[in-house]
Amino acid sequence: MQVIFESRDPEGAQMRDLAVNRARFVMRRLSWLVPRAKVQLSDVNGPRGGIDKRCQLELKTDGIGTVVITALGRDWRSALDSALGRAAQLVMRNWRRRQARDQHRPGHLRTGIHA
Repeated sequence: MQVIFESRDPEGAQMRDLAVNRARFVMRRLSWLVPRAKVQLSDVNGPRGGIDKRCQLELKTDGIGTVVITALGRDWRSALDSALGRAAQLVMRNWRRRQARDQHRPGHLRTGIHA
């Protein structure tokens, strides 16, 4: 899985290796469905503090198209983990729905070839 990282904030840029490794770890079992992920970290309101660290995760998926998830947190790690958790749930839920729909389709063969 290819992971692209972006951050204009100097502190966010220091999170590059962690963000890429976390994205690969969380999506390791779904990498066949998600060939590319883009992680963007930004500070919403600058040095004022508060819940202002934003992680935007954009997944290019096979089957459901592009998925964008945004999470806010007190720090980038919590925002990143929240976005990755929601992304994994979303991809799995959509994959299961597709599997269930395909199984109930008339003429469906168990080999995965559709009539």
